[in-house]
Amino acid sequence: MKLSIILVNYNRRDLLSQALSSLVNAAAGVEHEIFVVDNASIDFSVPMIEGRYPQVKLIQNQKNVGFSKANNQALKLASGEYVLLINPDTITNDDTLIKTLGFMDEHPQAGGLGVRMINSQGQFLPESKRGIPTPWIAFFRMSGLYKLFPKSRMYNRYHADWVEEFETAEVDVLSAAFMLIRKTVLDKVGLLDERFFMYGEDIDLSYRIRLSGFKNYYYSKTYIIHFKGHSTKKLSWTYLTSFYGAMFIFAAKYLFRSSAPQAKNIQHQYPPSI
Repeated sequence: MKLSIILVNYNRRDLLSQALSSLVNAAAGVEHEIFVVDNASIDFSVPMIEGRYPQVKLIQNQKNVGFSKANNQALKLASGEYVLLINPDTITNDDTLIKTLGFMDEHPQAGGLGVRMINSQGQFLPESKRGIPTPWIAFFRMSGLYKLFPKSRMYNRYHADWVEEFETAEVDVLSAAFMLIRKTVLDKVGLLDERFFMYGEDIDLSYRIRLSGFKNYYYSKTYIIHFKGHSTKKLSWTYLTSFYGAMFIFAAKYLFRSSAPQAKNIQHQYPPSI
């Protein structure tokens, strides 16, 4: 099988239906399977899936086990050469899967790939391409000093702003909204770290892919629509505790222990854009 597609859902019935419809169209002609892991939704997501998408392999949890653990449930069953982790608040363009799978086939050192993301107004989302959040990067981001060096690889790594929107280039971090991963690489680096309940798991997995000697790419020749902000309100207590808690887990795992692989040791001198 060529591709396993995995979506984790929590009370996003209508958005999930849009996401699945677009994926079914985009995957036409590709040997694939689709998993939906439902984290105990109460909005009738499960009956919707069973009624409209009988081909979907549905995993129902009795409680919200978090994003990482839910993805891992499906990853343990996935049989595709590639695995796509994609959010339910997305719409996949018709050519996205064909183009991204072709790119991965042509670049055997590519461990993971993300795509250009736009919001519902057609505006580019800068988190389509990101850097490792070292303390140095975080300082320049939080202080606003990154704005003084918008194209700097040293001072403005958070959104990899030296890579243009319509360039295809190697990057540090892929977004969990769309992560296409080579299954053999995933077998080597391991599944998602379940300490990350929500947020940060994409940074951790992207980092492990790079530590293993493979590359992550931002692919610009297609796009998805990401309804950013529909999953969690950015000023909610859930968001704040989840996001900053995830950053602390990442820092404790890689930055604060002398025996841990250091983020600063990754070489950032990337080749020219593709």
